[in-house]
Order: sequence, then C-alpha cells, then structure tokens
Amino acid sequence: MDLFEAIKKRRSIRQYLDKPVPKEALEKLIDAARFAPTARHVEPWTFVVITEPDTIKAVGQATDTGKFISCSGACIAVFCEDTKYYLEDGCGAIQNILLAATSLGIGSCWVAGDKKPYCQTIAKLLGAPSSYKLVGLISLGYPLSKDAFFEDKRKGLKDLICWNRF
Repeated sequence: MDLFEAIKKRRSIRQYLDKPVPKEALEKLIDAARFAPTARHVEPWTFVVITEPDTIKAVGQATDTGKFISCSGACIAVFCEDTKYYLEDGCGAIQNILLAATSLGIGSCWVAGDKKPYCQTIAKLLGAPSSYKLVGLISLGYPLSKDAFFEDKRKGLKDLICWNRF
C-alpha cells in the first residue's frame, strides 16, 4: 500500500477477529517504529510486544478507555526512558506503527498512556524499569468489519491551511 493511501485509510479499530497477528508482522511494525524521528538521536523507546492472551486481557482490563484491548490479537506497549523529549519520540514511533499496521491490513487503535492513572499498573504488570514511562498502548488485530478502513469525511485542506500568517 502506498504511504499516502495508508495515511488516508488509517482508522481506530476496536473490534477484531479472533485471529493472532503473526510474529513476522509484529516485527515489521517495530522495525517501522524504530525509524521514527527522535530528538538528539536518543531513541529512548522500548516496545513490549504482548501476544499472550492472559497478559493482553490484563492490560486491557487495567485501562479506563481501552477495555477492547482484551479482545485484540496483540498489543504493543510503547515505553520510553524518561528523557527530555520522551513523549514526542514515543508518539512518533506510535504513528509509524499505526501506519505500518494499516499498510499490512492490520487494524490498530492507540490508547493513551502518559499521564493516565493506570500507567504504573501496566508498567508493573509488564516489568518495566522505574526509569521508563508508558507513552501508549496499541491494540492490534484483523478488523471484524470488512469496511474497517472506510473513507471518512475530514475537514478540507482549504479549511485548515494558512499561508505565511494565521
């Protein structure tokens, strides 16, 4: 899939078929993430790829708005060392994962991490060192709906762009 097609088709998918995501696909997603922009070339990220059903369920149940993670085929927890730009770096990596997943026909949904009350619970559950922060969770799976990557209405470019001044 072309990059611009993946950007336009990416959607937050919260319902998945009961089908695991292959290890090779998960490795491709992490490979895409590691090429995200990183301030000062620090690369503070570590990606916990969760494929064990019991752990996926526990992570989903620990969240407030991500209960659907419990029914996903896999989940990636994006942690970053507590550096000056950990949040920006981690978010860039997450966006790369979301686009790469779309290009592979895998549904995904970004669930907030940083500043959420469940961060410490998930960090402990996954054995993260105390110097790392949970930037976000990404549920992954094959979409339940065949129309998951539909074209939706977005604001038009002319409604969003200003040239030279606001």
